[in-house]
Amino acid sequence: MSTVSSTADDILACARTLIIAGGYNGFSYADIADVVGIRKPSIHHHFASKVDLVRTLVARYREEAQAGLSALERNVADPPEQLKSYVAYWEACIKDATAPFCVCALLASELPILPEEVALEVRAHFRTLSSWLAAVMERGKRQGRLHLSGTARVEAEGFMATVHGAMLSARAYGDPKIFATITRPLLERLSTRH
Repeated sequence: MSTVSSTADDILACARTLIIAGGYNGFSYADIADVVGIRKPSIHHHFASKVDLVRTLVARYREEAQAGLSALERNVADPPEQLKSYVAYWEACIKDATAPFCVCALLASELPILPEEVALEVRAHFRTLSSWLAAVMERGKRQGRLHLSGTARVEAEGFMATVHGAMLSARAYGDPKIFATITRPLLERLSTRH
């Protein structure tokens, strides 16, 4: 059983890397077979179709993200520090290239061409992240720790868009430092009392 699980995990990890590099249509089962060192029928044994593979990948990605946000809630009480920690996570991932782009942000740019099963998972990720950010914003506002220019929901959407845009800019310029250049003023604006 561990071999099956390990092979499926290897396939998913490879697909994640390939999606980050080239998007949904940027890879095939043949590419995965070459990287993982298995035959294409073995991939089909685990994931009947590319839709199944990517839907499973995004569902797992969502679970990982939710676990990360839950850990952040448990370990960091202060709302501004939660936002800083969230941004710092992505800054580190972009800098060391372990996760240079959010899989769901990348796939969101391809929503018009994605199969509906995958698109539903991507949209669910955005809703979850937006809800968490809005809750942090609202809590920070109530505690007098965050200064919001609009509603918590609007600020959350703007925050999420800025972080994802900063990922895109870092990639476009080939410079991981661009991410912090863009996100630092956002954090400062939210943390500053006017």
